[in-house]
This record gives sequence, C-alpha cells and structure tokens, in this order.
Amino acid sequence: MEEVNLNQFTAEAPPSGMSKNGYFFQEMEQREAEQEEGSEGREEGQDSPIACGDDIHLYDNQISPGPDTDDSGCVLLNTSRKYVTLMNFEEEIRAHRDLDGFLARASILLDETAASLDDVLKRMLHHVGHDSHTSEPSCNFEDVMSMLFTDAGAQEVNDKSQSFVFFDDVHLLSETIQGVTATATGVQYQQSWLCILCNVKHLQRRHVCISRLERPQNWGENCCEVRYVILILAPLKMKSTKTAMELGRTFATLFSDISFRQKLLETKTQEEFKEALVFQRHQLTAVNQQPTALGKEETDPRSHKPLKCQDFFKAGRGIYEDLCRRLPFYPSDFTDGIVGSNKTLLKYMTTAIFLYIAILLPAIAFGSLNDESTRGEIDVRKTIIGQSIGGVIYSLFAGSPLVIPLTTAPLAIFISVIRGICDDYNLDFPAFYACIGLWNCLFLILGGIFNVSLLMKLFKRSTEEVIALFISIAFVVDAVKGTVKIFQRYYNAPTLTNRSIEIFPQAGDLLGGNRSGVAAGLALNALPESVIHCSRERPVLCLLLMLGTLWMGYTLYQFKRSPFLHAKMREVLSDCALPISVLMFSFIGSYVFSDIELPVFKVHDRPIFKVAPFERLSPMNVLSAMGLGFLLALLIFIDQNIVVSLTNAPENRLLKGTAYHWDLMLSGLINILMSVLGLPWMHAAFPHSTLHVRQLAFVEQRVEGGHLYETIVQVKETRLTSLAANIFIGVSVLLLPIPLQWIPKPVLYGLFLYIALTSIDGNQMCDRMALLLKEQTSYPPTHYIRKVPQRKIHYFTFLQMMQLLVLCTFGMYPIPYMKMIFPLLMILLIPIRNNVLPRIIEAKYLDIMDAQHM
Repeated sequence: MEEVNLNQFTAEAPPSGMSKNGYFFQEMEQREAEQEEGSEGREEGQDSPIACGDDIHLYDNQISPGPDTDDSGCVLLNTSRKYVTLMNFEEEIRAHRDLDGFLARASILLDETAASLDDVLKRMLHHVGHDSHTSEPSCNFEDVMSMLFTDAGAQEVNDKSQSFVFFDDVHLLSETIQGVTATATGVQYQQSWLCILCNVKHLQRRHVCISRLERPQNWGENCCEVRYVILILAPLKMKSTKTAMELGRTFATLFSDISFRQKLLETKTQEEFKEALVFQRHQLTAVNQQPTALGKEETDPRSHKPLKCQDFFKAGRGIYEDLCRRLPFYPSDFTDGIVGSNKTLLKYMTTAIFLYIAILLPAIAFGSLNDESTRGEIDVRKTIIGQSIGGVIYSLFAGSPLVIPLTTAPLAIFISVIRGICDDYNLDFPAFYACIGLWNCLFLILGGIFNVSLLMKLFKRSTEEVIALFISIAFVVDAVKGTVKIFQRYYNAPTLTNRSIEIFPQAGDLLGGNRSGVAAGLALNALPESVIHCSRERPVLCLLLMLGTLWMGYTLYQFKRSPFLHAKMREVLSDCALPISVLMFSFIGSYVFSDIELPVFKVHDRPIFKVAPFERLSPMNVLSAMGLGFLLALLIFIDQNIVVSLTNAPENRLLKGTAYHWDLMLSGLINILMSVLGLPWMHAAFPHSTLHVRQLAFVEQRVEGGHLYETIVQVKETRLTSLAANIFIGVSVLLLPIPLQWIPKPVLYGLFLYIALTSIDGNQMCDRMALLLKEQTSYPPTHYIRKVPQRKIHYFTFLQMMQLLVLCTFGMYPIPYMKMIFPLLMILLIPIRNNVLPRIIEAKYLDIMDAQHM
C-alpha cells in the first residue's frame, strides 16, 4: 500500500466553500482593476464556514416523498434528491453483516479537532490509509480525496448593476445521504450528521470510517451543526446488496435516531462507541417485536381512540393499566444515570439544587400569603413541612415522577376565600378547611377510579397553552402586587413610628416647621433609626433586587447558547442559574445593604401538626363544604392533568409512559393528609414540572431558515432529583427563621418573574402573539406559517387572547367570590375550542395550529 502524502491533498482538494448535502464554493471577483481585493476575499473564504442551501437551486419544495415515506418519521435523502428507505434490521441480513464487518475493522476518530470539511476528510482518509487492516496496494488514497467531489464547471455571470463579474466554481460532494424528517413543518434536515459515499475503481473491498467532531461545525444550511461524518468507500463494481449506497443505508439508519447520537456523545473510548453501535442494532432489531403496552389505546388520554361513555364505567381499569404500564420501569427510575456507563451525576446534582430553590422559595412566598389571609393558621413553617411530605410521597409513588407537586397561587386564593367565609358565618377555620379538603379528595379519588382523566382528549394544545400562559401571568401579577405594596407603604415622605413623639419630643420639632428637604434630611440623621417608619431607599432597593434576580437568572439561563467557557461549564451555569441568582441578590440585600431594613416573611412558634376539630361543625356545615370541595376538585383536576399533559408532550420524548388516573388518585390521597393536619393543599405545578424536564434534557440544535431551534434528544426520567429536593426542603425547617429570613421578599418576587419568563419557551401562543409585532420577512418557518393563511393565524391568536383576558379577569379580580367560579371557566374553554372556533376558522387550519412543531 502506498503511503499517503498529506501535502498533496492541499493542492488537489477543492477549497472550502458552500454546501447543500455536501460542498459548494463560490468565488467572487471584481473586474481586473480590483483583482487583488478579490484574491483577498478568496483567502477569507478559505476559513469561512460552509454555507449551503438554495445557492445551488435545490429547493425543499422539489422533494417528493415516495410511496414508502412515513409522513411522521425519519427517512433518508440521497444527493439525487430521491428518498432512500431505512434499512430494516429485522429482515435484511445485510445490515448485520455490514455492522459486523465494520466492528471487526473499526475506523473511528473520536473528538476530531479539525473544523473544515476538507481537513476532516483528509484525516479520515489518512486514518483509513494507515489502518493495519487495510490492504489496498493498487489504490492511491490521495486520488480518493478529489474523487469525493464533482466539479460542475465554471460559469461567468455579469452583473452590470453592481459592476461585478462572478466566476462560479461549483464543487459538490459526489454522493451523500442525510436524514430528513417529514413532519407538519415540512421536510427538516437532521443537521448533526452527514454520510458521504464514494465509489473507487481500484479498491478491493469496502471501507467505513466514522469521525466524531469535538464540537459541532457549521458547514452551511442543512449542515449547520455537524457532529458526525461517516465516510463510505466501496469498489466500483459490487454485488447489488454490497454497494456504497447499501452500506450507507445501514449506517445512516443507525445515525437517524436522535437519542442514539446523544449516546455516542457520551462515549469516551472506541470500545464504548462500538458497544453503543451494537446496542442500537439490538434496539432496531427488536423494535417491531415489542408488544404494545397493555391497554394503552384504551386508557391513555393522549391516544387517538374516540371517547366513549362506557369508558367511564370501567371502574379501576385506568389505574390498573397505568400501574401495568409504569411498574416495569420503576427500578430504572432510581438507577438511570447512576448505574452503568452513561452516568449523569452532575446533571442530577444541578437539577436537585435548581428544584430545591425553585420549590422552596414559592413555598415561602405562598406560605407568607396564607399566613396573612388565615391570620397564622397556615404559615410558612406549615407550608414547607407540607411541601416536603407531599413532595416525597409523590416522587416515590407517582406515575409521572418528573411532575412537581406544589401549593400554588390559585390554591392560596381559594384558602383566603374560605377564611372569609369562616369569618362571615362564624365557622371554625381548621375544621371547615379540613372538611372541604376531604370532600375534594373524595371527588379526586372517584375521578381516578372512573377514568375521568379521559376528558383530556377534549383539551387541545391551544387550550392548554392559554391556561399555562394564565399561570405564568399569575406569577407576574403576584410579583408586581408585592412590589406595589412595598412602594405604597414606604415610598412617601419620611414618617415616624407610633409613640415616637412621646419618647423623643424633639422629633416633632425636627420634622415640623418650614424646613427645606436638605434640612429635614439632616434632622433625620439625629434620630434613632428605629423610630423612622418610612424611607425611599427601601422600595428602590427592593425594585432593584427583584429586577436583578430576574436579570442574572435569565442571563445565566441563556448562557449555554453563548461561545464563552467550555460547553460543560456553560451547561452547569445554565442549570444553576436560579440558585446563583437567588444567593447573589440575597447576599446583596441582606449583607451589602444591611443598614436598609427589607421586608421579610414572618415565622410563628406554633405547633406544626394539629388534627382538625371536626366536632365543631354541624351537619349543614359539612354539606355546604361539599360544594366548595367540588369546585376545589375541579380546579385541581384541570391543573393536575394539564401539567401532566404538558410534561409528557411529544417533543419532550419521554419514554416510560403516563399514568393520568393513578396520579390523580395519588393527589387525592396526599391531600387527605394535608387537610386533616391543616397543611396547604397541593397539586402538579406549572411551570416547575416542565422546567424540571428541561433541566434533565439533552438537546440538539438545528438551524432552519435562519432561526435556531432546540430539539430535545433525551430526558433522564428519574425520581432522584425531586426526591432529594423535597428531602432538603424538609430539612430547611431547621433553618427557620435564620438564615432563610435573609432571603428578602423582593428576591422571591424576582424568582416569580424568572419562572414566568422561562416558562413561555415553546409556547406557540406566545410565538404567534410576537408575530403581531414583527415584520413579515422575520416570520419563522413554522408549520402554521407555511400552511395557514396569515389572517387566519392572527384571528386565532386574537381569539386565544380574548379567552386569556376572560380567565385573567375572573382569576385576578379583587372580588373573592368571583374567583370561586374560575374552575368552571377553564372547563368552558373545551366547548369554545371544539364547537365555537370551528365556526369562525376552518377546522383544518385549527388542527394545523394545534399541531406540534418537531
């Protein structure tokens, strides 16, 4: 075998440039008088990323899927713009032989540092040429480099308007295979891998080389995040099942799985890389042999089976099949990411810290709100204890362990209304509260037994997003209300506390009379700080702390998209954005500005557990509590199921299944304990649950039409993060009142703003609302932009905004009893979407706008 001379590659290989499924370069020169500048431009082009796409006049709308194409899945696209079927590992024996042959003579390059396509291919050919298993004495691998490309010739184009002459020198990769996904959005390229084929005349056998790049490289449109390059070399004349195309099909089928590509990123050695290939082959072989989950089409509210009345009379069927679906995965909920080669301990630790802060601070905030409304019956200490108990139970036994239960703002409002009713009718609050809670739990348990969660079939994505956006707005309103109260109390002229005139008679003289502002300020310095009730620096500092917490948290949250530091460090900073922000601004508020007293939550020294005195209620009181219990059950039912639905959305790629009915009954069982002990109720919380999924997710980025999209590759479905977070929350009771009181209320309000802002990521309603403020040339290439008339999109968005406005009016209006009918309004969104909107906008357009953008 001849030795490869890398120096010759530099002269023979075409320069880097632009590509479509491969390689495209365009030189631009001015007229002869400006040739020098033109040559400088070419030198810059050598190092420029490969930008590709419609420059070579190959448009997506020219692609016509063949009859075997799965509209919802991935297929392979050849350079000829024809679809290639995926290799069937269960039936085609050649797939296994191809992989076995590669494993026996593996050519794998891990963490390749080369950035340009030229350099990567040179390194791969050099590796194949020096492989001890390779014996190709008649083949010159130097010539193979030039054979990888085809020269389309040169063409002169005279652009008189710009006084330029273009000399197009077009170089394309001879033959490639790339994965494309046909979804509602249209044809989308899998941009993280590229399979390059080449038929070489003098080769004696086939060769495969796989290169994993150290970091994603931008080689142009449809190749903007290339991480893997597969090079296939085959003799010119081969058996039809052994051609370069057939061998390429085998490896392209393996790499078309997004979760498999993520697993390859986690491998550190060639042996681990080979093991991942073997495991993926096993998965592809067994995929059609796996039986369908028992009863999935009958009890899963997300199935496409039509809803029938008799489904509600199969008592216990939904819970039984939920348990049959989830119990086989129960051990893996504790071992995934802990046992085996793919350990993710660091991600688990950062996620647990995130959850600890994200759960504890809202618990403190809502506990403080409950403390004020119930006059200490339910305080911060009880809220933290209840959160820990309920959270631990839920994380151990729930069918959807990524869902986070929490006491929420609607529940806090409901509790304040109950306190008002008790005051109006002279009822014992702990007993009446417990009675309402027990009725609520009864309805929830009955709902789980009789499969009422099947009603989620009637909820469309747009309805869920309206409710989710309302919850986000509620967080913003709570933060704004708290800040406004601080300003109303303190942002006035300096005043004195009660009886301070009696204690310090000179205080009235100092502030009295016709003194100037400067003189009054100097006079205040002569008084002890304890008698000054109000000063303006306090509310201003509160505002800065709230906005600073939001700014730092969101900046660090977006830090993973920046080019700074190492990728792993960026991920850690992004995952710990909220804890870092809270700790930083708590330190600033409580230590740096320690001379300014900030508002903090109160802590009472009362017994935590106290069984409700039911004997103080009359039978009429018990019956009247049933109506309130039903409204409360309706509220928890809707929130619980919508949060579980959003958590298990298809784009999150959760694999272990759902358990709507079991989780609903579990919520009822947990709230029995909460009610009897006088602890605040809880249910699945948005957006904490979806943020939990995002924290445990591995993502892959793609560029489409100039817009960056993140696709979730894999989510570690574990119980450990929420379990650890809730255990730490229970231990935090020992930190009351100090040091938890060092967290000022404005930092809690900043947390609310952070949660609201990060929760709107992926909300299509927010994206469509943003279209109203954008020029049309800036519209992203989403599926509804391509398939729905613009006017219909804006009509639909306006109608959603009207529904949101009605929810906000009834949910946030200061009249307490109006908030009691809020759950009924959420139920009314179902007939509005299914019966009213189709009369205004065609049903086909509504279904498109409710589809997922994958």
